[in-house]
Amino acid sequence: MKNRLIFATANKHKLSEIRAILPNHDVLGLADVDIHDDIPETGKTLEENAAIKVQFLYNILQSGVLSEDTGLEVVALNGAPGVHTARYAGEDRDPLKNMQKLLSELANHTDRSARFRTVIAYINDLGESLYFEGIVNGRIAEAISGTEGFGYDPVFIPEGYDRTFAELPNEIKNAISHRARAVNALVEYLSQGNI
Repeated sequence: MKNRLIFATANKHKLSEIRAILPNHDVLGLADVDIHDDIPETGKTLEENAAIKVQFLYNILQSGVLSEDTGLEVVALNGAPGVHTARYAGEDRDPLKNMQKLLSELANHTDRSARFRTVIAYINDLGESLYFEGIVNGRIAEAISGTEGFGYDPVFIPEGYDRTFAELPNEIKNAISHRARAVNALVEYLSQGNI
């Protein structure tokens, strides 16, 4: 029987990615447990946002819950968009507008280095909060390229590759991504018999 994990997200792309990374777990999203509230992300850091979301879910379900927050941190922009990654170009969370704004702001910069950083918050059966981080370094492309993935994938080229996340097969992205690295840290913790 698969271990059940409830993931505090309504984002189908993130849920699909986490399920692919955790094939031996039964990963459910908010809609799967009949939660349709929009969880406010009012934290000033990725860690704070992940904590807000996981605590919200834990208060309802009491166990086996996790959340994550991910930010794109661009060196030339002093770490922006960071915690504002999803809403970089406005509250409508439009990925195309976000990428266009990012490319526009980097137009006069030669340093295009960046990283994706994911923080996963997990609350175990004892009510303890634990955090797991995943980082993938890379650079911002000169133009949008590729059709796979979501978010900023069409403009992010991971270190060691010459194609964007959106041009790489999902199997490669799911093996090297920031989210995969954070999830794998969680899996290692759980595989040691921790709850």
